[in-house]
Amino acid sequence: MATSKSANTYNRQNWEDSEFPVLCQTCLGDNPYIRMMKEKYGKECKICARPFTVFRWCPGARMRFKKTEVCQTCSKLKNICQTCLLDLDYGLPVQVRDAALKLQDNIPKSDVNKEYYTQNIEREINNSDGTTAAGALAKATAPSDMLLKLARTAPYYKRNRPHICSFWVKGECKRGEECPYRHEKPTDPNDPLADQNIKDRYYGLNDPVADKLIKRYATMPKLEPPEDKTITTLYVGNLGVRIAEKELRDHFYQFGEIRSINVVSKQHCAFVQFTSRSAAELAAERSFNKLIILGRRLNIKWGRSQAQQTLMKKEDIENENLLEPVPGLPGVTLPLPPEELTNNYFNLGQPPPLVPPPPPQGVPPRIPPPMAPPFNNMPRGPPPPPPGVRLPPPPPGILPVRPPPLIPPRTTQLNSVHYPSQDPTRMGAVTVTNQKT
Repeated sequence: MATSKSANTYNRQNWEDSEFPVLCQTCLGDNPYIRMMKEKYGKECKICARPFTVFRWCPGARMRFKKTEVCQTCSKLKNICQTCLLDLDYGLPVQVRDAALKLQDNIPKSDVNKEYYTQNIEREINNSDGTTAAGALAKATAPSDMLLKLARTAPYYKRNRPHICSFWVKGECKRGEECPYRHEKPTDPNDPLADQNIKDRYYGLNDPVADKLIKRYATMPKLEPPEDKTITTLYVGNLGVRIAEKELRDHFYQFGEIRSINVVSKQHCAFVQFTSRSAAELAAERSFNKLIILGRRLNIKWGRSQAQQTLMKKEDIENENLLEPVPGLPGVTLPLPPEELTNNYFNLGQPPPLVPPPPPQGVPPRIPPPMAPPFNNMPRGPPPPPPGVRLPPPPPGILPVRPPPLIPPRTTQLNSVHYPSQDPTRMGAVTVTNQKT
């Protein structure tokens, strides 16, 4: 417990007096003309239990009034907002930020140690210019891939909505539209997000919102580096027409020395090869699902080694010599047909020759009549009977068969020309010589 206002001046010298709160853009609201109420030493900090200046304001229309919950010293120590206790740079809980940056800030929780630690942090903040972080955050490195993927890039004003009207849930609210609270169905009380604590949020322990974000990051697609350490090539897809080698080199040179950049214009892709594996891993981590050049989001993947490409080409050649599986049959590769049956498309054996059956006993074999010679390469019927031999009459109802009339052979007459364009001598096909009679 902090000392009361009636205590002496020595006990009140550590109380905090400020002119403006430390807030994030979401808690501050979208209204540029905001009006705040300031109360000096209005409440105790929920972390260090010291009195501090409390600010209260309404972030916008149809929003609930908000106020500061912790003092500015505790806020600057964790670089968080005084109201929502989320990180000022990324909009994430402290537990997610510390896990991404691999920070271990062991803040004392006992009263005596907490007061001593707070005084040292205040002295450190007063000696600095106010732009650098204090405590463990001063040793933090560059933001990791986890922070870049989970960071909130725009304010989330939905968080400032009023609370749910408990009278409306019971069916007893008589205000109607004038009620300043929300008339909505409450969430499930067994939901972990329904049980949130300010101290757990500040110290980064057992925070249900942080657990939800960490599980979301675990389900996001990642680009795992290959096991072959000799691979230092990245595949860059979806280049389009405007992106050339210069644009790719301007982006990838910051990660390390580039050995070569090969742009395949027909397939709209490129291969960027680095001289070291560490540079390739850094480029893959910083560019996967985040690289946008000239308004196009590029696809980043790892390339293949030369030995793996050679092996893949051999497998493709072997697969070309194998037949495709027949649908409906087990997946067994069919063998190639033998060489002597290359022209037998249906893979069938040679059929035996057709032999007519032998005639029955006592019946002379039937001799077919001789066929007439073909006319103009066309088969004809039986030949005409010899002279002096009469054919038997046909059965009733069938007309007698008459031999076809003899057609004289067609001869070309040079003199029968009707039009000059039909004259073969005019076209040079036939040469006519003048004969003297």
